[in-house]
Amino acid sequence: MSKVVVNNYSSFQVEFVQGTGSTLIDTNNKEYIDFVSGIGVNCLGHNHPKLVQALQDQTTKMIHISNYYHSDIGVAYAKKILSATNMERIYFGNSGAEANECAIKLARKYGWLNKTHENAEKNIIVTLKKSFHGRTLATLKATGQDKFHVDAFAPYPEGFRYIQAGDYQSLDSIFDERVCAFMLECVQGEGDVNLIDKEWAKAASSAARKVGALIICDEVQTGMGRTGQLLASNDLDINPDVITLAKGIAGGIPMGACIFRGKAADVFVAGDHQSTFAGNPLACRAANVVLDELTAPGFLERVQNVGNKIRQTVDSWNLICIKEIRGKGLMIGIDVEQNAYEIQKKCLEKGLCISTAGANTLRFLPPLVITDLEIEKGLAVLKEVLS
Repeated sequence: MSKVVVNNYSSFQVEFVQGTGSTLIDTNNKEYIDFVSGIGVNCLGHNHPKLVQALQDQTTKMIHISNYYHSDIGVAYAKKILSATNMERIYFGNSGAEANECAIKLARKYGWLNKTHENAEKNIIVTLKKSFHGRTLATLKATGQDKFHVDAFAPYPEGFRYIQAGDYQSLDSIFDERVCAFMLECVQGEGDVNLIDKEWAKAASSAARKVGALIICDEVQTGMGRTGQLLASNDLDINPDVITLAKGIAGGIPMGACIFRGKAADVFVAGDHQSTFAGNPLACRAANVVLDELTAPGFLERVQNVGNKIRQTVDSWNLICIKEIRGKGLMIGIDVEQNAYEIQKKCLEKGLCISTAGANTLRFLPPLVITDLEIEKGLAVLKEVLS
């Protein structure tokens, strides 16, 4: 595999051929419990019957028409997601990085339109330390982790400042008239699955708004039910002007979105930002199924309950190697004494797929439809490895 696929990832030498629910099967017919779900993408698991049927049906109608035109399913989905999130406009993209690029461009133009005088600059975006916003040059620079700012890809775009979540003392100094936006993850996914304190998020958002800045919530990983809410920003009570979405939005079909409202709604004009493949009917059809499932009665409540069950079960083991368990819904981080990557490899050998978020943090992002039996099987493997 390493001879034909570019060596960008430290890929494990396993090839999957089929999946059902939260279970995967490899070329040797070995079964694995999936606690990764394509890094939070396959929110409805593998081979979800409604999703499969919708995709099969859509391929017989149209797959792609370009962004010159609208499609019936694209317009219908736009209305549905905006109504569900209380937002006003949507930009369709193909990925989380693309959605965040859209948000960055929107914020910069908003700052340019709202600078205090002609020669002033209002183009700084404040993000959090330990954040992660994507792999393009701009989103890498927006990411508040030095390990991602490697010299080989320099120079990076300027115009970003970083603040530690929970730092009240720096709020007045970091948010000045040059700031056009405050961009934050509601739970830091790649940054060790860190929860953001609600009161601090409200204070930081207030400081940003005092200088006329937009509030952008990067919900690429936390959005679409992952934390037990349709949007994790609902728990922070900060009413963002812009929200970015991707990963689970279309259940496995590549898709991203940037949704905005209020003073952010009319910033873009024709030609400001476009994408050839974005919002194609196939992706929108898949996204429509996902949204219907997530908003069905009891669905998100079960995500919360299942997440609590996993955290409580792991905590009940009282293993010395486990330092802390955190998370919301089915976005869970477990700090361990050992090297997380080595545990990840051992779990895979025994039939459990997990991911990591830092050198000593295991990360669980299972399908939101994972069954009690699949959870039991997966946790049995984890306990065996950690013990």
